[in-house]
Amino acid sequence: MGPYARSVFLNVPFDTRYRKLFHALVFGVHDCGFTARCALESDDGGQVRLDKLFGIIAGCRLGIHDLSRTTLDTTNRLPRFNMPLELGLFLGARRFGPPAQRRKSSLILEREKYRYQIFCSDISGQDIRAHHNDAYNALAAVRNWLQATNSSKRAFPGPGKIASRYIEFRMQLPFMCTNENLTPRELTFLDFRRLVDAWITVNPR
Repeated sequence: MGPYARSVFLNVPFDTRYRKLFHALVFGVHDCGFTARCALESDDGGQVRLDKLFGIIAGCRLGIHDLSRTTLDTTNRLPRFNMPLELGLFLGARRFGPPAQRRKSSLILEREKYRYQIFCSDISGQDIRAHHNDAYNALAAVRNWLQATNSSKRAFPGPGKIASRYIEFRMQLPFMCTNENLTPRELTFLDFRRLVDAWITVNPR
């Protein structure tokens, strides 16, 4: 598979409350042989955010979209619609883009299976997966979806195996950070992705 076929766009929250699930998703994507990408991979103050998203979406055949954070903000009492918007951009690229873009596939995650029907009923025909804020559920959803969308149909380890490998990685992460003069709480997306790749290289499936 080329870079486009292996690239997975992560359309998820980036706040500290979601970090547990975010890190699990990145690990699961890479442990299955794919590459996670998201808006955090570049920091160009001169680039319009929407243009950056267009570029990343165009470069990814696969997309994981977590709508669980479409809730009222405690300060402004308004919902955040970034994730539904980016899901719409991804689905639009699949519907109206050139042939390569029409091969896109999406995994839509939610905290509870039918909650999305309250605020985004237009996607009722989609197969929504609920993670219940649990890293194992998120890893299992990612593994099963990637296996189903993998054209080569090569064997994937089971969700339990990937979860156990993730636990091993998390246990070793502080030592890896020390060796790199980093601290776990201050890791950027690129730092974390690189450490995941390094661990998988030393600990192949």
